[in-house]
Order: sequence, then structure tokens, then C-alpha cells
Amino acid sequence: MKGLFIHGAEDMRLEDVAVPEPADGEVLLRVRYVGICGSDLHYYFHGKNGENLVREPFAPGHEFSAIVEADPSGEWAKGTPVTVHPARYGTPVDGIADRPHLWPGGDYLGSAADFPHRQGAAAEYVLVEKPMLRRLPEGLSLRDAALAEPLGVALHALTIANGDVGARALVLGAGPVGLLIVAALAARGVEHVAVGDIQESALERARALGAHETFLIGRDDVPTTSYPVVFECSGAPASLTQAVASAARAGVVVQVGMLADTAIGVNLAPLVSKEVQLRGTFRFSTEIDEAVDMLAAHPSISQVITHVLPATEAVEAFATAKDSAASGKVLIEF
Repeated sequence: MKGLFIHGAEDMRLEDVAVPEPADGEVLLRVRYVGICGSDLHYYFHGKNGENLVREPFAPGHEFSAIVEADPSGEWAKGTPVTVHPARYGTPVDGIADRPHLWPGGDYLGSAADFPHRQGAAAEYVLVEKPMLRRLPEGLSLRDAALAEPLGVALHALTIANGDVGARALVLGAGPVGLLIVAALAARGVEHVAVGDIQESALERARALGAHETFLIGRDDVPTTSYPVVFECSGAPASLTQAVASAARAGVVVQVGMLADTAIGVNLAPLVSKEVQLRGTFRFSTEIDEAVDMLAAHPSISQVITHVLPATEAVEAFATAKDSAASGKVLIEF
């Protein structure tokens, strides 16, 4: 079979490897579409994602759809369309039984955090454990189902907001996850969804997904003390400063974008005077199940996908995904 492997910074190869054999409790999947995530971009362009260094040929990919190729137990029929929850949970921790994604010792498809690396799904075939499978409902295409994992991330950010969204919300950063938060807010009936970004093309995509108001950062003034909840999706320090400024009194800022692992310059003074809560959000727990249902019920969410390229053009696909002005979510087709 063909598999896509990152060997180091800007060194990615489509290679011939053996088709894996499913063991007890595993299912062999024929992968169809793999989404390119921000972590995948870091692995390819920098040879690492944060502190996670690529130390062996590494298959990226944790956002994907597939069809069942073989299940030795016979539980899953060949040809069944699925997506996959990419996490395996670690050791339970008292007090956070409902947040298994925070337990230590787990892993995630397409992650170089451990060695040997947890290989991802960027290949024609991949093995997963049966509890990770999610059957696709009738009418949800394999192409669109590749959005289930990042939409799960978006929905978990709404979970972290914990009912504080109210009638108004601001999303800062309209990359793929920011766009999916916009789509999720619209699908849940939030009356006024505002979006800020530095790219007009990103704002156009946000409006198509249901944003009611947009701000071009650097040109437009973003209202202050106006939104019960603000989702910061860029990870830029200036954007977090804006998020705190734009949050209403007693409002909530949900930090979705990954922040640099270093000291950063952010003005948090209004956090105190307005009693704003700053909450982090990380991956998701069960929200991928709601994501699958939401994608089936709201097919317009698939507008987040702007490009689909074959695996033979993976280098071009990664370059396209890196260009936030030109692309939303980019998929690789196997």
C-alpha cells in the first residue's frame, strides 16, 4: 500500500509499505480522506510540533474517513463507512472522570509525542481499535465526514463555554477550527455570531457559514465589552488581548488556538476589572458523536472544505493548507 511519511522538516514521501494485519479487537480500514490539521503542518514544515520532534518516519493524520476493509470478529461489515475517534485514553484521574482526554498516558493518532510515534491515518490502510469507530449515518459522504474530528474540537470549545454563549458570541480567527465554531454556533441557533480575522477571504467563508457580522482586523474596530463569550482561535497574543477586551462584564474567553510555549505579551488587565473568565479547551471527549450528527443534519458545514488533492500531490496540499488566505480545510484523498 501507499503511505505518506514525514522524515523531517519539509521532507515528506509517499512510500510503499506492507498492509497491516488486524489483531484481536482491531479493524482494518481503507482510508479515503484525511484532513490536514495545524499540528500536521508543524510536523511537516518544522519537523516538530511544539516539543514533539519527528524521530522516525512518521505518518500524520488524525482527521479522516474510511470504509471497513476487514474485521476478524465479523462485527463490522466490509464496506461500512466510518470516521474515527483518534484518542486512546490513559490512566483515570480522580475528579475528572468526565474528561478522559485529560488523563495522562493516553495517545492520539498522528502524534509524535511518544516514541515509537503513534502513526496517523495518512495511508491507504490503517488499523484502529473497534471502540474508536463511528458509523456514518446515511447521507453523510466520506468527504464531509473527514470534518468530524475538527468539528468535535469546535463543539468541545462550546462545551467549555458551558452555556455562557447566550445570544451573542465573537470568534477571533477564522481558520478551519474557527470556521467550524461559527458553523456550530449557527447550527445551535445563536442569534448573533461575529467573526474577526486578518484575511478578508477567511471572513467571506465565515459569512457563508452563518456569521452575522465580520471585522477585518487592522481595519475595523472590534467592539469592546460586548460579547458574553469570545472564542480565541488564532493563538496570537494580540488576538487574546482583543478577546479579553471584547468580552462582556462577567463574560468568558475560551482559548481554542494553541499558544506558544513561551512567555508572551498579553494585556490581561480587563480580566480583573470585568471579572472575565479565561478557559482553555483541548481536543474533545465525546463531542465527535454530536459532530457526526451535525454534519449529517447541516450539510452546508462542508463549505469549510476548500481543497481536495490526491495523495500524490501531498506536498502541494500541505503548502495550500499553510496559506490561510487561499484555503479553509484541505483534504488529501487516498
